[in-house]
Amino acid sequence: MASLKKEIKFSGVGIHSGAKTNVVIKPSAKPGIVFKRTDIKGGPIPADYKNVFDITRWNTTIGTFPNQVQTIEHLMAALFICGIDSVVVEIDGPETPVMDGSAKQFIEKLLKNQKPGKTGIRIIVKKEIVAHRREVIRKLPLLSRLVLFLHNLKTGRRENGFVKLSPNPDGLLIRATLDYPDKIIGVQSAEFFFDGTDKTRQNFVKNFAASRTFGRVWEWEYMKKRGMGLGADLSNVIALSDTGAGTINKLYSPDEFVRHKIIDAVGDLFTSGGLVYGTFESYKGSHGLNNLALRKLFENPDNYEIAGA
Repeated sequence: MASLKKEIKFSGVGIHSGAKTNVVIKPSAKPGIVFKRTDIKGGPIPADYKNVFDITRWNTTIGTFPNQVQTIEHLMAALFICGIDSVVVEIDGPETPVMDGSAKQFIEKLLKNQKPGKTGIRIIVKKEIVAHRREVIRKLPLLSRLVLFLHNLKTGRRENGFVKLSPNPDGLLIRATLDYPDKIIGVQSAEFFFDGTDKTRQNFVKNFAASRTFGRVWEWEYMKKRGMGLGADLSNVIALSDTGAGTINKLYSPDEFVRHKIIDAVGDLFTSGGLVYGTFESYKGSHGLNNLALRKLFENPDNYEIAGA
């Protein structure tokens, strides 16, 4: 169990809410990542997969309205990579700041104040788990499903994504594949392995941490009408052109899109409470799919084993 030497602070705008928030991450002697809204009355909000309720948005939101925090996935990825599993995250607004759209700035702050501790919890996958996109869609309200159908007609996207978890005794292996109709993305795949060693940590810092979130320019208006993307701009989002053939701002690498999906997967998996020992295969994955995979994993004790403390 590891925490921080001292509290750290940062501020920024939420990519969906557009609200400027101030965050203070405080060391804690108690295990777990817990968020606490300081601007409203409400109890602590554990960053736990069971506490992810809203899967209709393009982010990971914990808690129930109004005592909730949106878009925790990039910070959660940074905490995981830095080996920090016992802190309180105080925030004076509804959403974690997006910063530059990646996990890099979070990691830079956390690594400077990292306090070594005991090896954390390992969650050992014992049986294969598969979560399908259609299962997520079935949980959506009828109107949301209709809107999604019309959106997919316009983009040409098929809802055939899935996430598969299978045993892997060596650590966490994430294989992510994107399949977009946009020419600039197309089919992209990336792989990341993590076992808690400094070598695998530095691989993430060097090759994945700076990869930014992305979206189509025309979708910004679509999202803003639905209360999302209010804080999105060219400083924190890779903006695809209307034709999908290029981007308005410069890419760090041609496959930055799928590398960012690795960040999302790492952050979402940390809502399990530990390091998942398993192979995580994601095809056209999403936050909703990641959460569903964890719910399926933990619904049966035969699917997993807990080790460490």
